Amino acid sequence: MKRLYLLRHTKSSWDDPNGSDFERSLSKRGRRAAPSIGRFIESEGMMPRLVLCSTARRTRETCELMSAGWTPPPDIRFEDVLYLAAPESIRGLLAGLPAHADQVMVIGHNPGIQTLASELGGGDRSEEMRRLRSKYPTGGLAVFDLYIDRWRDIGTAKATLRRFIAPRDLD
Repeated sequence: MKRLYLLRHTKSSWDDPNGSDFERSLSKRGRRAAPSIGRFIESEGMMPRLVLCSTARRTRETCELMSAGWTPPPDIRFEDVLYLAAPESIRGLLAGLPAHADQVMVIGHNPGIQTLASELGGGDRSEEMRRLRSKYPTGGLAVFDLYIDRWRDIGTAKATLRRFIAPRDLD
């Protein structure tokens, strides 16, 4: 079994209308939310061992602020392919992971993160899954158990949504 954490970056700033999307930083709200999510993950004992993070500024900042106090720190890899990635690209990246990587977090962007989470949820009609499909807010985190032994089998994985939280749930 594998555990997959799908995190949408926390709230970004739109203060610079001429700045590039890739270089947008976090807003004050996003800077507050990221450590809160990190504390929640740690308090729940849901510590990913590997974090795959988009190279966009807002995802890198989310990753840094979220994982700052984690012990032991996870292995963090910044992946260009995750910037505005479609679900197929995220799956492709995951499929190349070694079998021993059993708890992996992806920090990325919508709509790819939400679409992949929705697809993994399949026919799940729980309240959490309905909420996830309705709105995957900035800072939203979905935690899935995947019933596979190798990441290369993610395309056919049966999955169970274990948690879906948003920063407002932690206030």
